[in-house]
Amino acid sequence: MTAAPPRRFAALRNPQCAIYLTGAALMMMADNIEHVITYWVLWQRFHSPALAGFEVISHWLPYLLLSVPFGQLADRFDCRRLIQLGGALFALVSIAWGVLFSTGTLTVWAACVLLVLHGMAGAIWTPAEQLLLHDFVGPAELPSAVRLNSTFRSLGILFGPVVGAVLLVGLGPTAGIFVNALIYVPLIVFLFVTPFTGHTRDVGAPRPRAGFREAFSTLRLIRTDRTLVSMLILAGLGSFFIGASLQTTMPAFADRFGAGDGIAYSALLFAVGAGGVVGGVLLEATQRIPSTVGAAVVSTFAYGAAILGFALTGWYWLALALLFVGGMANLASMSISQTVVQLLAPPGERGRVVGLYGVAANGLRMGSGLTVGLFGQLVGVGPALAWSSAALLVGTAVAGGIAERGRRRLLLAR
Repeated sequence: MTAAPPRRFAALRNPQCAIYLTGAALMMMADNIEHVITYWVLWQRFHSPALAGFEVISHWLPYLLLSVPFGQLADRFDCRRLIQLGGALFALVSIAWGVLFSTGTLTVWAACVLLVLHGMAGAIWTPAEQLLLHDFVGPAELPSAVRLNSTFRSLGILFGPVVGAVLLVGLGPTAGIFVNALIYVPLIVFLFVTPFTGHTRDVGAPRPRAGFREAFSTLRLIRTDRTLVSMLILAGLGSFFIGASLQTTMPAFADRFGAGDGIAYSALLFAVGAGGVVGGVLLEATQRIPSTVGAAVVSTFAYGAAILGFALTGWYWLALALLFVGGMANLASMSISQTVVQLLAPPGERGRVVGLYGVAANGLRMGSGLTVGLFGQLVGVGPALAWSSAALLVGTAVAGGIAERGRRRLLLAR
């Protein structure tokens, strides 16, 4: 008797998961609205390139340092409360910005504190979210939940700058940032209602202690699993070599293409996000690409190739097309690798393993400031991105080889 094929948009057929995905998209949109408003105010007030650099560091450093400890907390405690903690911290930071704006008391040190707290809120949220998605739908429909979560997040990233600009221009930065705090509320309220905790499907699974010793033991736990290791490597490669560099270097590429006007420049940024949204919808609608190691390797390779082509081309319309394809491939790569990691992680250790994935996929984005940013100062942004993309292609091939050797060993062992 053959197994029934997976349902299309299965996660949206689950009412609890569908509501969560909508609330998470709003929270991601609010996250990006805050960036639009606060980064504009900080530049207008201080005109500090160093502070602009700290904005990037403060956002991703908490993922690098704290993803595993927060994953341990997700293993131990109710994931609803951890996500609420992250959402409440997001909202309180927005309110604090509003108070500083309205009273005229904004200083560099206060801005740095709020930027770090904002980054910590995201790091708290991410591992608990992944466990909650698994709890909503179970292993069979987890690929759908992860794909759609990535797609809804892409929607939030896509519309955040648009809504942020409307609030900034229409209401001003102070009123706009106060309104932004309210956007976090729906998800926080929903998590008081849903019965899922992130652990209801793992009743009886051991709950390891949380501590630095236990954090390091996670590395020992997975080091013999070549598939898990290869997925972490894939996520880390894309994060380290390209990561957040596309957004920060896009003004330089816009100048190269002669896309100095606002619409043409915005279209370059929009193409990446639109590719992620369309790619997520197509993946879910067609169900043609399975959540396998091979699919993760191919999609990561396609991402690197698309960005390499973008870095080398001098044609604006081809650049738009390559960014769109790159957005699709990146969403496929991240959602597939994340699904594989969750499915292979032991139930009692899932939070810590997901935390390690967060270190690779999010924390290592800081590295793109070196591979593209600092290196770009020496050789130019275009060549730096091209060399970084080429390094991603080589690393992806190596990671794919590691995974293939692991698969062959398993087959021989059987």
